[in-house]
Amino acid sequence: MKSPKTVRSRPEPIHIGWREWIGLPELQIASIKAKIDTGARTSALHALDLRPFEKNGLKWIEFRVPRPGVPRTERCHAMIVDQRRIKNTSGVPELRYVVTTTLILGNRHWHIELSLADRERMEFDIILGRTAIRRHGLLIDPGRSFVAGPPNAVF
Repeated sequence: MKSPKTVRSRPEPIHIGWREWIGLPELQIASIKAKIDTGARTSALHALDLRPFEKNGLKWIEFRVPRPGVPRTERCHAMIVDQRRIKNTSGVPELRYVVTTTLILGNRHWHIELSLADRERMEFDIILGRTAIRRHGLLIDPGRSFVAGPPNAVF
């Protein structure tokens, strides 16, 4: 006799647009406009003045995320989880540092990997690629923007 299959309940899908306000609280970024980019595998955050260092035998990085209208930005710190070649928007591979952090989208939160890149000439300071958004019950409406509301997840 076969045992009955366990049915896992999934959270109700959340509808999002092609761009959304997100939060990155571990990087002291309460709100930043992100492009949802299903054509990109890896997420990328605009980061400048990258300074790798060692802390308690682990590799860390210090960097600055410039914000429009903010004259002085705080320096962010994150543990380096990888350094890999990632293709830029022109298709040219670049060696980038990769960190993990918490993403807040609407009232949900989870950990993502972010590559650190100079996105000075890009419209968005951050893109969320496929690996950051898959398996989180998101339905992307490419004709809408800012559907999820402000980042407000409570831990």
